[in-house]
Amino acid sequence: MAKPTKTRLVADRRRASAPRAKSKTAKPRAAATGRRGPGSWLTWPFRLAARIFWAVAWRGTVAIAALLALATIYNYAGLPDMASLSDGRARGSVTLQDRDGRTFAWRGDNFGGLITLDGVSPYLENAVVASEDKRFYSHLGVSPRGILGAMRNNVQAGRSPFSGSGGSTITQQVAKLLCLGTDWDPATGISEAAFEADCRAGSVWRKVKEIPYAFALEMKFTKAEILSIYLNRAYLGAGARGFAAASQRYFGTSVADVNPQEAAMLAGLLPAPSYYAPTSNLERAQDRARTVLTLMHDQGMLGDTDFAAAVASPATLSPAAREDTGGYFADWVMSDGPDFLTGDTTEDVIVRTTLDQRIQRAAESALQEVFETKVSAGSEAQAAIVVMSADGAVRAMVGGRNTRGGGQFNRAVQAVRQTGSSFKPFVYAAALDLGWRFDSIILDSALAIDVPGSGIYSPSNYTNRFYGEVTLTDALTHSLNAATVRLSENVGRDVVRNVAQQFGIESDLAEGPALALGVSESTLLEMTGAYAGILNGGTSVTPYGLSSLSLRGDDRALLDHDSGLGERVITDGAARQLVYMMSQVIERGTGTRAQLPSGRPAAGKTGTTQAARDAWFVGFTGDYVAGVWMGYDDNTPLTGVTGGGLPAEIWRETMARVHEGLPVTPLPMIDPALETRPAPQVAGREIAPRSSPPREDEPNIAERVLMDVLGGIFRRN
Repeated sequence: MAKPTKTRLVADRRRASAPRAKSKTAKPRAAATGRRGPGSWLTWPFRLAARIFWAVAWRGTVAIAALLALATIYNYAGLPDMASLSDGRARGSVTLQDRDGRTFAWRGDNFGGLITLDGVSPYLENAVVASEDKRFYSHLGVSPRGILGAMRNNVQAGRSPFSGSGGSTITQQVAKLLCLGTDWDPATGISEAAFEADCRAGSVWRKVKEIPYAFALEMKFTKAEILSIYLNRAYLGAGARGFAAASQRYFGTSVADVNPQEAAMLAGLLPAPSYYAPTSNLERAQDRARTVLTLMHDQGMLGDTDFAAAVASPATLSPAAREDTGGYFADWVMSDGPDFLTGDTTEDVIVRTTLDQRIQRAAESALQEVFETKVSAGSEAQAAIVVMSADGAVRAMVGGRNTRGGGQFNRAVQAVRQTGSSFKPFVYAAALDLGWRFDSIILDSALAIDVPGSGIYSPSNYTNRFYGEVTLTDALTHSLNAATVRLSENVGRDVVRNVAQQFGIESDLAEGPALALGVSESTLLEMTGAYAGILNGGTSVTPYGLSSLSLRGDDRALLDHDSGLGERVITDGAARQLVYMMSQVIERGTGTRAQLPSGRPAAGKTGTTQAARDAWFVGFTGDYVAGVWMGYDDNTPLTGVTGGGLPAEIWRETMARVHEGLPVTPLPMIDPALETRPAPQVAGREIAPRSSPPREDEPNIAERVLMDVLGGIFRRN
C-alpha cells in the first residue's frame, strides 16, 4: 500500500498591493495608533470627571461607612441597660390625694413605674406603631423610605425638605428622648424644658448624629425593648411621663387594660402632648384619636367591628381628670410642704391631704354663681375662698375666679390685704378674756387720741353719728368704730395685738389706735384660721393641708399631721360669749345677707377697708369655718361693695352648699337668757336710743393720717 504523500502547509504570502477588507467593528486608525479623533477632545473632560467622581465616591463611601461603624460601636459601648433608660426624669412626682384617698392632682413628672411590652395592652402597641412607624419591625433603626417620603411631603407643603416632618423611626425618636446619651445637668443653668427642646430640634446635623445612635440601639436591644423604652420615656402632657402614668392620669386605668379608643388617644398625644392633651381640649383629642384608629384599621391592626365600636364611643376622661378641682389647694400644699419631698423631690411621692372635693366643688360653684348673677359682666374683680374645720384642716381653697389648673396667683394665701372690721373680733376677744362681758357697756361717742408724730386721731362711724352707751354685743353687731377703738384703748393695744398674733395673724400689726379697725394686713388663710380658733373654744390653730406623706410603694408614712391645734389664747367662757356676739352680726347686724337657709345658726364678721379696696366676710357654723375676700388685684376700689354685700352672699352660697344634707350643729355659744348677772351701767345712764340700726362701718384710719396731721377730720364717705 502506497504511503500518502505529505503535503507541506505553506502560509499564503501577503501581498502589499492587495487591499484588506475593512471590518465593520474595526477601530479607527487614530485609536489604534493612540491618537484621538476630533470628537474625543470634546468628551474627555466628562470621562475624566466621571472617573474622578467614582474614585472619590467609593473611597468616600468606605470612609463614611467606617466612621458610621466606629460611631455606632462608640454609642453601643456607652448604652446602659433598658431599665436605666426607661425613667429619664430629672425629678420625681407628687400625687395628691384628698381626705378619702382619691387622687385629685399631680405635680412634677409623674411616672407610673417601669413597663415592658408584655404588660401593655396590644391595642396600645398597635396604636403607637401604626401612627408613628408602621415599618418599625422591618427596618434597622433608620428608614430611608420614610425620610425621602417626609422630604417629599415637606416640599409639597411649601417648606424646606428638612423642615416639618422628619420621617424619624421610633428608634430615632428614642434617640431623641435619650438626647443621644446626654443627661440634663441643672448646674449648666439651662432649664430642663430648654434642654429637652434642644434635644428634639430637627436640625440636619442632629439627624445625622441620630443615625449611629439608632443603629447602636438596634444592636443593643430587641425591638420589644426599644418600644418599651419609648413607652416609658415619652412625655404625654399634664405632667405624665410614660404611657403608664398617662393612662392613670387621663383614664384612671392600668396601661394593660386600655381599650382601642383609649389607646388611640394616648398614641395621638405623641406629636404634640400639650396641644392634644384631653384635659386641655377633649374634642380635639378625640379627633386625633379617630385619625389613629383609622391608621390602625387601614394597616390591618384593628378589625372592622372593633374599629366601628371605638369610633362610635370615643374615649373620655376619668372623673378625677375631668373635674380638675383643687388646683390652688394643690399649689399651696406643694409650697407649704418640705421642698425635698415636694417641689424638689427626686422620688415619687404620695401626699394625702385634707381636701374634701365635695366642699371644693361647692366653693367653686358658689363663686361662679354669684359672679354670673350679681356682678357686672366684664368685671375684673377677684375673690378668694377658704373653708376649713375647727382644727385648721383646710377642706377647700379657691384662690381666684379662674379655678382651672395650677400655677396661678393664689389670692387666698399670697394676697396680703388690709382686714378692715373683720379684725374687730380680736379686740373683743381680748376684752372678754380680761373679764368684760357680752353685755358690758362701752361708750360710742366722739373720740380724740393724740398720736405722736401724726396728730389727733378721731374715728367716726359709717353713719357719721354716734350711739352713746352700747353693749359690747351691739358694738360688734353694728360694727361701731368709736366704741371699738375706745374698748381697744381701755384693754391695751399690746394686749389686742398679742391676742391677734396668738390666734395666728402673723403679719406685722399696727402700733397706733387704728389697730382696732383693721388697718393691718393679713391673708385670707390667716384670718380664716384665726376665726377657727374662736370656734374651737379659744385655742389657736395652724391651717394645714398635708395629712401624710409617703414614697410610692412604701406603706410607711414619712410625715404625719392630724391636727393644727395649738395653745389656748382665751378662756372657753370668753370664746363662747364671743361666738354669741358674732352670731348677732348675722342675725340682726351688718351680716344679715349671710343668713343660711333652714335657720342653721352661724356667726361671723364683715369687713370693708378704706374706699372699699377690700371686702371681707369670715364666719362659721358648728361644723366649718369659711372666709371670703373680694377686691381688685391692683387695689382699685370696689363699686358699691362692702363686706356685708357680695362677700356675705358668696359665703352664704358656699356654706349652704357645704352643709346640704348635713344635720344642724349648734354653735358653741352662751345662752344670754341664762346669764343672770345684771349688765353694768355707765354712770347709771341708759343706752341712747337709735332711730335705726347703723350700717356697716369699716374705715381704714391709717390711710388718712396725713389728713389728720394737716388738721382734717376723718370722715367715712
